[in-house]
Amino acid sequence: MKKQQTLFLAIVSCFWFAQYVYIPYQTPFLTSLGISSSMIGIIVGAYGISQMLLRLPVGVLADQAGRHKRFILTGCLCSGIASIFRIFLPNAIGFLIANLFSGMASAMWISFMVFFTNSYPKDKQAQATGKIVLFNNLGMFLGFIISTLCYSHLGMKYLCIFSILGGGFAFLLGLFIKEERPEKNNLSAKYLLSICSNKRLWMFAFIALIQQGIQMSTTMSFTTQILKDCGASNGMVGLSSMYYMLTAVCFAAFASSKFCSKKGPKFWIPTVLLCICCYCIFVPRITWIPGIFLLQTLPGMATGILFSYATSEAMAEVPAEQKSTAMGFFQAFYAIGMTLLPILTGNIASSIHMQTAYLFLAFIALAGFIMVKIFYRK
Repeated sequence: MKKQQTLFLAIVSCFWFAQYVYIPYQTPFLTSLGISSSMIGIIVGAYGISQMLLRLPVGVLADQAGRHKRFILTGCLCSGIASIFRIFLPNAIGFLIANLFSGMASAMWISFMVFFTNSYPKDKQAQATGKIVLFNNLGMFLGFIISTLCYSHLGMKYLCIFSILGGGFAFLLGLFIKEERPEKNNLSAKYLLSICSNKRLWMFAFIALIQQGIQMSTTMSFTTQILKDCGASNGMVGLSSMYYMLTAVCFAAFASSKFCSKKGPKFWIPTVLLCICCYCIFVPRITWIPGIFLLQTLPGMATGILFSYATSEAMAEVPAEQKSTAMGFFQAFYAIGMTLLPILTGNIASSIHMQTAYLFLAFIALAGFIMVKIFYRK
């Protein structure tokens, strides 16, 4: 059991390494090609489109099949295929297609999450979620280290080769996953989809939409461009992304600790939403590079704590047989934020100003804070 868990967590890290090793330099690379902010927003948003369309059907199919290995292997394969497009079509169209494939890979994350959390009892679900998010972030962190060390010397092409290798290795390791044969069930799609009317699931899916949408719009894209505009070198841009991921890893570990559990989601979710609001207000207004660097702590806190708690809170009232469908809905819903918010941020930045774009994101984070406060009070 322990060997299988170790193997699986290694697959998780390799998978997310493949998905994110090129991310710190994606926006600066596309900008250097003369691609507009609005088009970059569409390319970044494309990553969420596949997830938005595929995650709910994948969740239903996984619940009906009662199996996850095939979906996990498909995700690993797609993560590597995506970067083949980035190598052979290093332009706006190539990156658009690649991000659609990366989104398809991430759509399979439902099965990663359900497969792992099913091995824990119900009262340990928050800790299980924190643990898998920790190794998710660890894979991204390793990707950011490689990209920082290699981009200036080797360029985007070699980051994409590392992505292909990471996805391929995750696929090979995935072949050794042991999955018990499920009992045959005759669950109808109508019954499985009925869980999507759960109010708690909707509430925390919206909180995850805010967190993931703002992360994709800022830390994973336009914050790197803000740093470049302030005169930061490629190395500093990479270090900033590494620092963000390091804080995300640390906060994910903290989220799975007993100390963090004492305060619980009622405290941490609104607190971190306020921190994200502050991040969006200050980042485009500070021209001091170390200041922006330190502010990356706040989205790291959101990725590590807020996302872990939003996931476990969303799934708190879900029956076991509907878990993949509920996870599919949850992940498809927050993929809307990953798609729309980068596009809106890019359009506002192009037509008005980057500060206005980030102020718009701050308002969304504040709205989430008010909503979750009302939810818990009721």
